[in-house]
Amino acid sequence: MTDFIDKRAPRIRDPRLDFFRGLGMFIILIAHVPWNGWTEWIPARFGFSDAADMFIFCSGAASALAFAPIFDKRGWYLGTVRIVYRVWQIYWAHIAVFFMTFSFVIWADLKLGGNHYVGAELNLTSFFEFPRERILGLMTLTFIPNNFDILPMYFVILCMIPMIMFLARIHRFAAFGMIIALWLAANVWGINLTADMIEHRLWFFNPFGWQLLFFTSFAFVRGWLPVPKPNAWLISASVILIVMSAPVACQTEFNCYAGYGKFPVLGEIHQQLDPLIHKMDLGLLRYLHFLATAYLAYIACGPHGMYLRGRLVETICGVGQQTLAVFLTGTVASLVMGLALDILGRNFYAELIVNLSGFGVLIMSAAIVRYFKALPWRPKIQKAHD
Repeated sequence: MTDFIDKRAPRIRDPRLDFFRGLGMFIILIAHVPWNGWTEWIPARFGFSDAADMFIFCSGAASALAFAPIFDKRGWYLGTVRIVYRVWQIYWAHIAVFFMTFSFVIWADLKLGGNHYVGAELNLTSFFEFPRERILGLMTLTFIPNNFDILPMYFVILCMIPMIMFLARIHRFAAFGMIIALWLAANVWGINLTADMIEHRLWFFNPFGWQLLFFTSFAFVRGWLPVPKPNAWLISASVILIVMSAPVACQTEFNCYAGYGKFPVLGEIHQQLDPLIHKMDLGLLRYLHFLATAYLAYIACGPHGMYLRGRLVETICGVGQQTLAVFLTGTVASLVMGLALDILGRNFYAELIVNLSGFGVLIMSAAIVRYFKALPWRPKIQKAHD
């Protein structure tokens, strides 16, 4: 990834980063659709890490490209101001998409009767029981509803960038020390934030643990860490780790539990490994599994992503270039897709139609955002001709 940076040339998009961010958006959509049969085939069923790791890792690289140059060229103060502006955008995006989704599930329950979507799917019944506490908690990020935990985690990690950039000015090992200390605080001492003061629930994505993955890619792009070159021994070790993790990696989902329930001993191994693969705090083995996966993917793409070609790749990259808007769209779309499956039934053809339709929604949302970002209402500047 150090070839992302060329100080002698203008910064350009890297297809690898866009591709994997886009791919992560499709996988996250599948995973968020309630009782979606396609979730049996997402990466989380065959390894310790999943699309959330991909999203945070790529976000770290993207942040290094987007924000770090401002710290370099304009100073620490303006770099921090730029981070604050982005955090402000994400905060209000989080609030808006929650109320949009909440409104939809209320409508769905009113139309179909019962409390299935508000209660069973999103566990938001308490919002009607304790409206003042819930609204205050939502606005202060002390109440993080189910399925709304990735953006708050990303929000907090972004707030850490000014601190890491300041420490890196002293020495990059000072920055590394803080990153590792925060990760240890999460995994050894259980430091976390409150996701629900009433139910005494913690953040599902602990930002103090997950920042390790974010700043790993950040450090690669900044050149603080050397990116491993193709090496037969390292490739072999990565393949062995990925293959050996597959039988014991699958978590509870439909018939899927460590070996798909066929071999109970695999489930026991899974439970014994829990401190190392725990998703909440980014366990060490989960972190290493993702790095092994990312390393193989990095090599498979070729130098500068030269093997990423074709219309399908371009479409996925287009989604990866607009991840915030696509993620917000997918959050709402996943529940609409779940409602569609409840109506159509969960069979092969219904799941095929609904999931492909969801993909189309993500692609369309990325295209719409790209169109508006191009500012089409501005008059085109005519070049003067001699």
